[in-house]
Amino acid sequence: GSWCPALLCRARTLPRPPPGPACAVGRPLRWASSSQPGPTESDPSEGQVFLSESCVKRLLEITEGSEFLRLQVEGGGCSGFQYKFSLDTVINPDDRQGQRGGARVVVDVDSLAFVKGSMVDFSQELIRSSFQVVSNPQAEKGCSCGTSFSVKF
Repeated sequence: GSWCPALLCRARTLPRPPPGPACAVGRPLRWASSSQPGPTESDPSEGQVFLSESCVKRLLEITEGSEFLRLQVEGGGCSGFQYKFSLDTVINPDDRQGQRGGARVVVDVDSLAFVKGSMVDFSQELIRSSFQVVSNPQAEKGCSCGTSFSVKF
């Protein structure tokens, strides 16, 4: 992509939003640095991402073996940043990984700064079905399609 690393770094120093009520349909993931052997208790400064029941169910249907869902934030879209989902099998040194009910999601540390406190949901509608980031406390506004957002400064 053609995103600006300076924006990414500046966004990491944003003030933390006040903690909101936990969503009843999602539970926090236990995050682990890829350099640590096995899941550990989440560092509060790293934030966390939640998985809805429908997200877990869909991931268990489509992933095989060592596959997991990768969530990335890239520059672009109609609001400045966009979410990108893909299936992957490679863990990079700067990745943070979590799981719930056997479903695994991996977010690189730079992207995690933009999505901490969010929920990943699987939405099935008449015209499309897709993974989406919902209730993102780091986002100021999003587009109607749910794939693009702008960051609170």
